[in-house]
Amino acid sequence: MNENDNLRHFFEPHSVAVVGASATEGKIGHSVLSNMLAAGYKGRLIPVNPKGGQILGLDVVQDMEALPSRLDLAVICLPRDMVLPALEQLAARKCASVIVITAGFKEVGREGYRLEEKMAELCRESNMALLGPNCLGMINAPAGVNASFAANMPAPGNIAFFSQSGALCVAILDWATGAGIGFSKFVSLGNKAVLDEADMLRHLNRDEQTRVILGYVENVENGEEFMRQARIASRNKPVIMIKSGITAAGAKAASSHTGAIAGSDQAYDTAFRKSGIIRVGDVETLFNLARAFAEQPLPKGPGVAVVTNSGGPGIIAADVVERSSLGMASFQPHTVQRLQEFLPSYAAFYNPVDIIADADADRYRRALEVVAEDPMVHSLVVVLTPTGAVDIEKIAEAVIHVSARYGKPVFAVFMGSRRVARARDLLRAAGIPCYGFPEPAVHSVEAMYEYGLWQRRPESTVPVLPKDTAPVRRLIDESLQRGENEVVEFRAREVLEAYGLPTPQTRLARSSDEAVAAADAIGYPVALKIASPQISHKTDVDGVRVHLKTADHVAAAFQDITARAQRMRPDAYLAGCLVQAMAPADCREVIVGFHRDEQFGPLLMFGLGGIYVEILKDIAFRLVPLTTGDAHDIVREIKSYMLLKGLQGERPVNFEALEGIILAMSQLAADFPEILEAEFNPVLVNSSQAIIADVRLTLSSGGR
Repeated sequence: MNENDNLRHFFEPHSVAVVGASATEGKIGHSVLSNMLAAGYKGRLIPVNPKGGQILGLDVVQDMEALPSRLDLAVICLPRDMVLPALEQLAARKCASVIVITAGFKEVGREGYRLEEKMAELCRESNMALLGPNCLGMINAPAGVNASFAANMPAPGNIAFFSQSGALCVAILDWATGAGIGFSKFVSLGNKAVLDEADMLRHLNRDEQTRVILGYVENVENGEEFMRQARIASRNKPVIMIKSGITAAGAKAASSHTGAIAGSDQAYDTAFRKSGIIRVGDVETLFNLARAFAEQPLPKGPGVAVVTNSGGPGIIAADVVERSSLGMASFQPHTVQRLQEFLPSYAAFYNPVDIIADADADRYRRALEVVAEDPMVHSLVVVLTPTGAVDIEKIAEAVIHVSARYGKPVFAVFMGSRRVARARDLLRAAGIPCYGFPEPAVHSVEAMYEYGLWQRRPESTVPVLPKDTAPVRRLIDESLQRGENEVVEFRAREVLEAYGLPTPQTRLARSSDEAVAAADAIGYPVALKIASPQISHKTDVDGVRVHLKTADHVAAAFQDITARAQRMRPDAYLAGCLVQAMAPADCREVIVGFHRDEQFGPLLMFGLGGIYVEILKDIAFRLVPLTTGDAHDIVREIKSYMLLKGLQGERPVNFEALEGIILAMSQLAADFPEILEAEFNPVLVNSSQAIIADVRLTLSSGGR
């Protein structure tokens, strides 16, 4: 849909036609009509069926041409081959939006795919919003709209949810009804022929009834628009999502379910973080966070206070806090003094505050009030174990009182099951998230704190670097004309020169005599590398020699490298060897590269070289274009960052020079879509400089 399209007619229709309405219980056309009536829909509801008569007390329209012009919404519950003709008739009637419940389209193969493409083209040309096909439908609980065949109608709430999986929607609706969770909007996207996640994000960001946006994602076709809408929405309200298909088995399953092609999980993870989306791994965490964000204010800082009637759970909560980005709040002396005035002498007065197992509601209330007034406390976690002496419901009321009075986020951990059930209901009814164990409570606090940091983070700028793109354009065009998809170092060095990137002094030698002359000019020691457009990985042919200190060593190395390469790769054209100055001994090796992801574009990677990237997979990622802040952060994100910062008196590397190379790689990826992959490996960096020792490009003729 276009950015300016308004989905108000879709979510708040004044007139709805159910095309394929049925008088037979159990059929989808009957369920949709029944659900609309049961939801209390106040607009005009029109069943369409060629048999005529009445269904559920409503007069049936026999012919689509008898429908009113400019209908707000039509729900199609017809056999697959009847859907496209129905859409053509609705388009002629200037229908604003349509839901196609019917399955059997791109998720089943080529014929269904072609039919779905025709539907999408028709709807786009007619400016008709299309949800589905192969979907459960849509629910707008506050407006009394249930245009779905779901068995449950959720209560109105301030949480919006959309999902590609209709089966997951059914399960979540059933679970949410039992858990007392209400929704503002509930949407099954199905195959996403027209309306997709970006459209939902755009609308839900503007929806005053929605405070939290949830989503289940299998694949994203238009990654750029998805990220743009997610970034806009997440600046305004939390966006929390599950992305499936993260394993090889999951990706295969996603390909057969709704015809999705699962992209790189690392690309999705990076895209979510760049867009401000909070990614979770399971449905329970999704709704734990949804409730927390929907019901509590954001913490204004990292300081957490734990008040408990049992030492063990309090210590567990403190341990989880210390392993997170939060911190246990350090009480002011006055806070400790006030606690000592009324708590037993054997209580714990410092954080976590253990008010002892016999604590009643009054002791809980007084302790929470004192702790909440401490300015170092930004959020409270209240832990209760159901000892025999406590009135659990009165303690819940005390927690509710403190939450309402102080306005700081409060999270309850009422451990147990049967005895705490009524108290949990009271807390949740009052808008206080309640958990069975400390860990999910602390994780909810952490997610809210980090989201607050994201909201307050200023937008960083994408720098425009000095460059000369003409030589790079010429290099790419000539390589593609020769049928070469790999551009290796001795040719790719033109790219480094065009972007003003630092390299060791290097010369191409076509004979051993030229190699010796080049080494004499550069100065010893030197390195020799095989130069061939067909050999991108020099180590595959043992094509590198380093620390060559004399002319004899250089001549022998040239003969050995070229002879070995000719023997191992007789198909390769050998241009000779590159003679290159050795880097200073104190350099550390890093790798900078990118791979062009199908959904989100260039995914830039950074890591230390050698075993750190090959075995330990210690790599950080960002999506292009990188801001100056991204370049700063990606270097410091890897686990081995301290090796760059310097250990035991070592000098730190020149981070400014290293970040400049990273930004140049980002610029290169943005400038030339024909480059599928690029790699600067190794980049040699020490305290004074960073230089690129090797470069390789992989091209695609379809990129331009």
